[in-house]
Amino acid sequence: MSNFKRTLITSALPYANGPVHIGHLAGVYVPADIFARYLRLKGEEVLFIGGSDEHGVPITLKAKKEGTTPQAIVDKYHGMIKDSFEKFGISFDVYSRTSSKIHHETASEIFKTLYDKGEFVEQTSGQFYDEEAGQFLADRYVTGTCPKCGFEKAYGDQCESCGTSLNATDLINPKSVLSGNVPVMKETKHWYLPLDKYEPWLKEWILEDHKEWKPNVYGQCKSWIDGGLNPRAVTRDLDWGVPVPIEGAEGKVLYVWFDAPIGYISATKELTPDWKKYWKDPETRLLHFIGKDNIVFHCIIFPSILKAEGSYNLPDNVPANEFLNLEGDKISTSRNWAVWLHEYLEEFPGKEDVLKYTLTANAPETKDNDFTWKDFQARNNSELVAILGNFVNRVLVLTNKYYEGVVPVAGKLELRDEEALATLIQLKSEIEKALDTFHFREALRLTMEMARLGNKYLADMEPWIVVKTNPERVKTVMYICLQITANLTIAFEPFLPFTMNKLRSFLNLGKLQWSELGRRDLLKAGHRVNTPELLFEKIEDDAIQRQVDKLLATKKSNELEQATVAPAKPHIEYDDFAKMDIRTGTIVAAEKVAKTMKLLKLTINTGIDQRTVVSGIAEHYEPEQIVGQRVSILVNLAPKNLKGIDSQGMILMAESKEGKLVFVEPSEAINDGAEIK
Repeated sequence: MSNFKRTLITSALPYANGPVHIGHLAGVYVPADIFARYLRLKGEEVLFIGGSDEHGVPITLKAKKEGTTPQAIVDKYHGMIKDSFEKFGISFDVYSRTSSKIHHETASEIFKTLYDKGEFVEQTSGQFYDEEAGQFLADRYVTGTCPKCGFEKAYGDQCESCGTSLNATDLINPKSVLSGNVPVMKETKHWYLPLDKYEPWLKEWILEDHKEWKPNVYGQCKSWIDGGLNPRAVTRDLDWGVPVPIEGAEGKVLYVWFDAPIGYISATKELTPDWKKYWKDPETRLLHFIGKDNIVFHCIIFPSILKAEGSYNLPDNVPANEFLNLEGDKISTSRNWAVWLHEYLEEFPGKEDVLKYTLTANAPETKDNDFTWKDFQARNNSELVAILGNFVNRVLVLTNKYYEGVVPVAGKLELRDEEALATLIQLKSEIEKALDTFHFREALRLTMEMARLGNKYLADMEPWIVVKTNPERVKTVMYICLQITANLTIAFEPFLPFTMNKLRSFLNLGKLQWSELGRRDLLKAGHRVNTPELLFEKIEDDAIQRQVDKLLATKKSNELEQATVAPAKPHIEYDDFAKMDIRTGTIVAAEKVAKTMKLLKLTINTGIDQRTVVSGIAEHYEPEQIVGQRVSILVNLAPKNLKGIDSQGMILMAESKEGKLVFVEPSEAINDGAEIK
């Protein structure tokens, strides 16, 4: 661990305006948890810090949309996020929140220290103002037409259609989200962190002293620094957040990017009175686990704040990941294009480790990667079940069959036995190297090689055949297999903690330390193992299809929501409309049309008569659902023969935003046969 006595791990604070999804997990929380568990296994002193980011415009917008208060929003989602993390097994030492009293005090104190030292620049500038609402508008409170792509619902900071970063003043036809009015420009005063002042120091600290940082992190930092840094506002005109703790700043709060990273410090304070040991002792290593959208904040802005304050440690490394996409499309909370953790936990109970495994095996470490449900199924069935689970099950079944669950005494080891045990030592060294350098995909691949090693050794030794002619040799083979199995409980512990708890119970074994990985006597001769269950279960096609169908429904809904309303058709004369005889009616019978997927044969009481209509709605309704349904029907449409049935009219339908055909339904107060004019 180099010259450090301890490690402080922070993980990016998720916004408490919605639940956690797999993009968050793959980018931040799963790798951070793997590393924390690894260090604990090594017996090192480590703290793993988490918490909810509860300030900023997205919180207030969510509150406005739901007709409630920002506090109610953060209380709801903080509780949901914290509960999901606990159930998923993210092993935070503390999970805090930035609306807490201790956080407000800590953020205020650091701002005041920098203010008193003269580290801020005070500037007055123009900002959009809503005269009806009586307040300045943060960028997300302004919408308008994107100047790049013409999307009419772009925000003042970004167009969600084309992804372009914007300023509110860039928008065409800007409007206030609060009132819908056109905002005016009004001067307001704010305090800025002069990043240009820290540029020379940042060049040396990052570009010279931290060349070992991941290429994606180093490259983004270099791009920012080479482009020249500008002062950045640290205050905003909002009524939700940490109030700016100086005179003359009434109605202003700390900008969320200033106060959120300070949440790591306040969370540590909440956890332990010895918090300074983790933040101010130079023998503590500070690591920030984040996604790529937070690189500039954690590598340039937050370190500049800490440097200006003068007494805090700076990050030793910032192992940021790229983005995870979903089924070939960018994950988007606003479009509901995501796999939400709380829903996954409900729909795949007991399969927390399967998701951890898939997200790690396919982690976006160097470039954006894609999660698909088919890959999730294949990882489970072809790797966890067929390799790891298969090996463990065969070893324990044979041990119970041959020796009544008692570890046999090994005889003299042959070359193949020694080679298998030596490979464990070699793999341990390679896994350590990968973990120590934050290459978690590679570390997991190497760990699975241990299970492959066991499978191959067992298959090559064929104890089920050899036992008939050389039972003493089989004792040695099974002893080796049991030692490999015990070693797996250590190697997989950072990646599959729930599963390793289960495996240790099968082996009747306590938790082991990383230093014991590679030992050949973890299970002593005479030790009794338990009767095993399956370590993993296959995931069937229907379970995957349900998830795919759910996403397809979301996609269809999004397409309909984003679709523009069809323009009006060309003018017609009243006489043309008057030719159509549209009546109210009731469906009195319905049945499927044989050998078709879409057609229903309907009998409709039109008030004039009862007539047959063939309608293409079978994909939307079962026949028994719609008997008694009120309809609007065009009764003077020329009859048409469909699949041997004379159809005498057409019912009127509209398409919902989910893509479902919906009846144009007359009021119950109107009798069948009433004319619609």
